[in-house]
Amino acid sequence: MGCVHGKCCCRYPRSSDGDNREDLGRYAQVQTHILAGRSVESAQVPSHNFRLEYSVLTQRGFYPESPEKENQDSYCIRTQLQGNPNVHFFGVFDGHGQFGTECSVFVRDRLVEILSNDSTLLDDPVKAYNSAFSITNEELHDSDIDDSMSGTTAITALLVGDMLYVANVGDSRAVMAVKEGNRVVAKDLSSDQTPFRKDECERVKSCGARVLSVDQVEGLKDPDIQSWGDEETEGGDPPRLWVQNGMYPGTAFTRSVGDSTAESIGVVAVPEVTTVHLTAHHPFFVVASDGVFEFLSSQTVVDMVNRSADPRDASSAIAGESYKLWLDHENRTDDITIIIVHIKALSNSGGGATAKRNGGRTTNTKKETSEIYFTPSASEGYRSVRSELSEVSCCQTVSSSDQSSRVVVSSSLD
Repeated sequence: MGCVHGKCCCRYPRSSDGDNREDLGRYAQVQTHILAGRSVESAQVPSHNFRLEYSVLTQRGFYPESPEKENQDSYCIRTQLQGNPNVHFFGVFDGHGQFGTECSVFVRDRLVEILSNDSTLLDDPVKAYNSAFSITNEELHDSDIDDSMSGTTAITALLVGDMLYVANVGDSRAVMAVKEGNRVVAKDLSSDQTPFRKDECERVKSCGARVLSVDQVEGLKDPDIQSWGDEETEGGDPPRLWVQNGMYPGTAFTRSVGDSTAESIGVVAVPEVTTVHLTAHHPFFVVASDGVFEFLSSQTVVDMVNRSADPRDASSAIAGESYKLWLDHENRTDDITIIIVHIKALSNSGGGATAKRNGGRTTNTKKETSEIYFTPSASEGYRSVRSELSEVSCCQTVSSSDQSSRVVVSSSLD
């Protein structure tokens, strides 16, 4: 979901069945193209004696009114950050606005470089993440790219030994697969930052934003009714952010990198970071743009990955199903980017080893339980987590290294 001047500038009508058949035929041709030359890559994590096997797919959306529109998604996979064989990075960047592609590519390139050059990365990845997003955002503002009404979301995963740090700005998503008995359950590692979230809605309102759907702004619905349901039921005309006396910027997200105009009404580039201690009960994780999750649930995506031994087959199936569902509801599709990372031969359990940084090297310490740590921005003291995480019991507040508050969710992951 972007801004009204970007990829979501029109609410397309539902296509006829004939149009859908024609477009699905077009997808079959596209699918052949995107499969060409794709491979499964691998990266070792010697500190904990396991490996990652991963594949990526990116596909331009179908835009009947803008046939020349380019794919504004980009991605970054960088192994062995800082020359360390135990540190690997995966990121998806979903650009929006007239210069969304330029913003997406800029952030893709600069964010990982800044992290790579941060001497505190291994000692405090959360602090490094916050610093990298802040610097990247400022550099984008100062660049030759006009980001006044353009920007990008960012969903990134940094693996350090057997610890995974997921930083989210925007409404793309990362999902972890967790073995629970005979089931493989999806656990969201990010929470979409949109006005559907009460805390985010109140935060941007306190910064001066009007939060209204397009119909409310145009006078077709009562603007005083500040209830929009949820993303699944109200996604067609979501609440958006507007300046007090204007019909812009119309962003459907509350955080992004870029979007300098929207910053005046509360849109920020501060990431929310989730930390996971990986165990043998975590077979894979997925990092993907919101083009995947607009009509597919996290559980459906995890089920589709779990059915395929080859991540290339899984990503193709997910892209195909996403494409079909987009055309079932609208006459266009979004750009789609998905990274699937399988975790192979990790033998620890809840009492296994945890990555502990010491002078740029990883050493082993014992950890009694597998936990998810959700780290809010220091300025906001965020206390809620997406529903899949909220259902897990035993939340308590602890102090993080930068003195910000942090929610610890003792999970049933092991």
